[in-house]
Amino acid sequence: MTSDDVRHLHLRAAGTSVALELSGGLLPVVRHWGSDLGPLGDDDLAGLALAAGAARGDSPFDVTDRVSVVPEHALAWIGRPGVEGSRSGRDWSPALRTTGEPEVSTLPDGTQRLLVRSADTTAHLGLDLELELHPGGLLRLRATLTSTGGGRYDVGAVRLGLPVPERAGELLDFTGRHTFERIPQRRPFGAGVHSREVRTGRTGLDAVHLLCAGEPGFGFRSGQVWAVHLGWSGNQQTYAERLSNGARLLGSGEALEHGEVSLGPGESYATPWVYAAHGTGLDEVSGRFHAWLRSRPHAPTRPRPVTLNTWEAVYFDQSFERLTALADLGARVGAERFVLDDGWFGGRRDDTTSLGDWTVSPDVWPDGLGPLVEHVHRLGMEFGLWVEPEMVSRDSDLARAHPEWLFSGGGRPGLESRQQHVLDLGHPGAYAHVHDQLLDLLHRHDIAYLKWDHNRYLNDAGHTPGGEAGVHAHTLAAYRLMDELVAARPGLEIESCAGGGGRIDLGVLDRCVRVWASDCIDPLERQQIQRWTFALLPPGWVGTHVGSPRSHTTGRRHDLSFRAQTALWGHMGIEWDLTAADEDELVELAAWVRLHKQQRDLLHGGTVVNGDHHDDDTWVHGVVAPDRSRALYDVASLRRAPSGPGRVRLPGLDPDRRYRVSAPDPAAGLPGVLPLTLSMSVPWARAGVVLTGRVLDEIGIPMLPLLPEHAHLVHVTEV
Repeated sequence: MTSDDVRHLHLRAAGTSVALELSGGLLPVVRHWGSDLGPLGDDDLAGLALAAGAARGDSPFDVTDRVSVVPEHALAWIGRPGVEGSRSGRDWSPALRTTGEPEVSTLPDGTQRLLVRSADTTAHLGLDLELELHPGGLLRLRATLTSTGGGRYDVGAVRLGLPVPERAGELLDFTGRHTFERIPQRRPFGAGVHSREVRTGRTGLDAVHLLCAGEPGFGFRSGQVWAVHLGWSGNQQTYAERLSNGARLLGSGEALEHGEVSLGPGESYATPWVYAAHGTGLDEVSGRFHAWLRSRPHAPTRPRPVTLNTWEAVYFDQSFERLTALADLGARVGAERFVLDDGWFGGRRDDTTSLGDWTVSPDVWPDGLGPLVEHVHRLGMEFGLWVEPEMVSRDSDLARAHPEWLFSGGGRPGLESRQQHVLDLGHPGAYAHVHDQLLDLLHRHDIAYLKWDHNRYLNDAGHTPGGEAGVHAHTLAAYRLMDELVAARPGLEIESCAGGGGRIDLGVLDRCVRVWASDCIDPLERQQIQRWTFALLPPGWVGTHVGSPRSHTTGRRHDLSFRAQTALWGHMGIEWDLTAADEDELVELAAWVRLHKQQRDLLHGGTVVNGDHHDDDTWVHGVVAPDRSRALYDVASLRRAPSGPGRVRLPGLDPDRRYRVSAPDPAAGLPGVLPLTLSMSVPWARAGVVLTGRVLDEIGIPMLPLLPEHAHLVHVTEV
């Protein structure tokens, strides 16, 4: 494009519009990102761009109305710049100008794509910008920075940002810690920068998850919301910035350590993808992320198998006899996958040793894993295995043979955490060691599933012998290792686990099909953890397990009905020593597993909805079939409410269709199970009731006051 050319683009999909202006040879400026504006001609788009210009004072810095998706200081952006870096202190404020025509195309899946190439011939930099709008309304963008001059260009940051309007006056993001992940926090969108940064080498137990800006008071079903997420599993920053001149922006990018990316002539750095979604209410925003993940080529197409995981059942106390007895009971209650957790390798009898030695322990498994794998297969279950490929114990054959493969900042071994260190996969030898040992396991045994854990931060992560920062290279190597294992073993599924929910992002989910939301499976805590994990991920991608009657992380006790109803809503599993369960518990658990399988297509393929209930003591959530012919809801009492749940509104149905509403209880009539009292006191529940979707959403149905930390299911079917 020449400096005189003006081009307007309007991308539309699933109720979202992105209006872009390319003029004066500048990078694209977003004139609108939000609700669908309908069909607009060139004159309409030109008028939109003109109307977007605000009144100026005597300085271009008074108003920022030409900020591109890579904000530039050279164009009066006085906030965080899109590109930070220098060539020995020079070329630190690039002024990028487009080269050639923008490339606009439509991909086979209907994604609308824009590629813009640009350069700064003075700073000797080139930047390619990619922007894509998915048919489900999810927007994503990334940039590739190339050094075209001599010497080395040290990259400090490459950030991408999207403007949001003035009415986006409130921010929502998340924090948390181990066993207490994804805690929402709200604040006004005030002046300055609200930045959430990760310096632990992985997405983080306290990850921002989603950074949302919305109309004050926005909820699940109301208020316009704009949200961004960075698809990257290493260090990162995501921020909301409001300048004194009124400009508001949501931005994100990888957080690079000094010297971590240094470009020689012709070398490039590609940013992670920044994902963005707009919607009316958080549910619509979440739906765009869910549609994206479900459309990916590696998305699972078969029913998600009910999983029995051995960790909280046996911990390190492994033996063939104990685990086959557990497998027998798992198969009896309906499990379809058996996962052997930590403790099967090397000298690993506790958490102090052997990480990095990925060979089967001859002490615990004198005949190898083969007999257990065969037993599991005879029961009709798949076999899965826990691994932690990026970690190493000081007390291991690997660490003794190759101490130089451990991350070491400035010649220091680094702080030990959870009695382990991190194996630097940036070393070719370390990478080959892990790759070959895992591949050997996959070749020796019919392993369908790897639970891939990651229990230590990558802080002070120096690449030996020089101590250069190594998180960026390590993260890319971990991705490559996962990709190569899946390529070598087609059909292999990988779960992303990191001390629980510490590595949940759309970068790792380009190669994984399940995440472990938290090491806490206390159902009360899981109600919140799952609610907000589902804000980004569809339920079928999130592991949700039934634990023992007494939670191993909180000490609380809960009825099986509450534990099972909480686990029902995701990729259901069991993490409980079933050999200690009595006959009545086994029968009831089997009933809940049957219900999950009966509803699995709906639970994992439906639209996730959440009710904006009138009090915080009762949560209402559910899934609605894509054709809105049926739905399943959960009404959960988290605390004793002064007045009980009252009327519960059921969102997401077709307002003009008629539905029969019932309250199923899969454990009704089983020995030792207390009957629900719902049907005794609420007339509609005795035989069901038929109402329109509009009535169910606007007026709702009365619910019996629930005991605290209990829940009821509500089933809705089109008449």
